[in-house]
Amino acid sequence: MATVVFFHAHPDDEAIATGGTMAQLSDGGDRVVLVTATRGELGELPADGLAEGESLAERRMVELDEAGRILGVHRQVFLDYLDSGMAGESTNHHAGCFAAADVDEAAARLAALLDEESADVLVTYDEHGGYGHPDHIQVHQVGMAAAALARTPAVYLSTMNRDFFASLAQRPEASEWALDGDITDGMDEMGEPASRLTTEVDVTASLERKRASMRAHASQITETSFFLSMPDDLFTIVWGREYYIRVHPPVPDGHDGPFEDGLTATSVAS
Repeated sequence: MATVVFFHAHPDDEAIATGGTMAQLSDGGDRVVLVTATRGELGELPADGLAEGESLAERRMVELDEAGRILGVHRQVFLDYLDSGMAGESTNHHAGCFAAADVDEAAARLAALLDEESADVLVTYDEHGGYGHPDHIQVHQVGMAAAALARTPAVYLSTMNRDFFASLAQRPEASEWALDGDITDGMDEMGEPASRLTTEVDVTASLERKRASMRAHASQITETSFFLSMPDDLFTIVWGREYYIRVHPPVPDGHDGPFEDGLTATSVAS
């Protein structure tokens, strides 16, 4: 069985992007390790407020612990950087924030964990972090550098199917549901084109656990959010597949890599 390390920027990213894959790997007997760069202390304040003396970081740590339990995570580790905030904010340059961290230093921290775990696979983000968040971009840069240092056998980029989201508004299941008038606003630049994707994981068997892990992050993902306000049929269409690009080793002839083991994975490369 394999040890697969998932590297994410903030608590809740793991549930949204890779929750189904993590659950199915864990169910299949693989060791699932989650590394989170920050504690998400610059996220949205919960609607119910914080308890006296409680910080948002503390709330999100509790939520992450519950999400990890739902997904079958065997170990969760923080890299101990600060949340950098959204792109263009002054916090992007604050001392200690992840976006401003020295890539070599952060990569050495992650590589030490990859070595400790004898990781077979590292999952990081695509080059623009899915949607341009500075911490997500840094996850890609640090992840790739760490994998090289640790000589991790296989590296995947977690991403989204840009072509699928571009066509989503045309689906009949989506025509009766919308968020702010257009569910595809800004999605034409998210993720990567289908032609670049190498691996599609069918996570419908673990979809309720993926949704439950999203709900565990209640301070950030509310019942009225884009993620949880969808009707069940549309939720299945949107979140029932998770997408990856295998960058190491290169994919020969569109053939999938280690995610085939115990999963329904198909190549989506043209």
